[in-house]
Amino acid sequence: MIVTTKDLFRHAYGNYAVGAYNINNLEQTVGLFRGNLGKSASNDGPVDPKTSAPFIIQISRGARSYTDKRFLEALIRTAEQVFPEAIFAVHLDHGTEEACYDCIDSGFYSSVMIDASHHPLDENIAVTRRVVDRAHAKGIVVEAELGQLGGVEEDVVGSVCLTDPDQAVEFVERSGCDSLAVAIGTSHGAYKFSGSQGLHLDVLEKIQALLPKQFPLVMHGSSSVPKQWVDRINAAGGKLANASGVDEKQYLPAAKLGVCKVNIDTDGRLVWCAIHREHFRDKPEDFDLRGPGKEFMPAYAEYIIHKNRMLGSAGQLEGARKSLAAKSR
Repeated sequence: MIVTTKDLFRHAYGNYAVGAYNINNLEQTVGLFRGNLGKSASNDGPVDPKTSAPFIIQISRGARSYTDKRFLEALIRTAEQVFPEAIFAVHLDHGTEEACYDCIDSGFYSSVMIDASHHPLDENIAVTRRVVDRAHAKGIVVEAELGQLGGVEEDVVGSVCLTDPDQAVEFVERSGCDSLAVAIGTSHGAYKFSGSQGLHLDVLEKIQALLPKQFPLVMHGSSSVPKQWVDRINAAGGKLANASGVDEKQYLPAAKLGVCKVNIDTDGRLVWCAIHREHFRDKPEDFDLRGPGKEFMPAYAEYIIHKNRMLGSAGQLEGARKSLAAKSR
């Protein structure tokens, strides 16, 4: 069932964070749905109440243009039929104003992100306000961004500029956005930190204290870049030197401070890369892409289950379902 991120955040706020996972193809879609329902081995079987979780499917501008956006939409609609127990939002990640309007008018997306964070404050607010007005008219919710993340991922390039808590208050009041992505030290890509740096939870705490009660915050660039997957890639011919990510143990402390959505893209790519490199390294005679695909889907599902445990969302599916039912009464 497709819902808005606002619906999911109402249940999550202060308790856990909802995983927001980017997809680009069939195998990622299937693995993602299986993992969030706790049935990694196949599409069939019962939902595992201990590991099942509500989630957010993120579609980037790069994914929309990879072939044709309608392919991804068709995959998601089919997955909704194959996995009717799932509760999830469909979200545009890092949208331009034009991309947001296209998604709003499509009637498919339940949430869009307008990223005008590279503009000065007043212009960021003005762009966001226009998107908010158009989205709200159709019942779609809007995520915006204030501050800038570092790193590179697809066509998103940024330099670090932490979110100013006082500006966050002004931004939310004037823009009317439904959630706010804040810069607290994360960055895009596989090279987030060197040494012992971590999240600026002190900045996050100040932002939460100043914003309206239970206003949902978002962390972008939050993949953990797990060493075991980086090592497997490198052992199979890759060259990912000094890759590092966000400590997963910081997810829940951030959730307690109002972070309801944690964006994870790079980690899924690492799992994909490792499985495919190893498959063709170990089976050089093979040329059937379905082989590594069959290996990737359960591996990715298991990784999603692990990630949801770290986010605190594992086991929250039925609670989210009851929250939605109570809202509709």
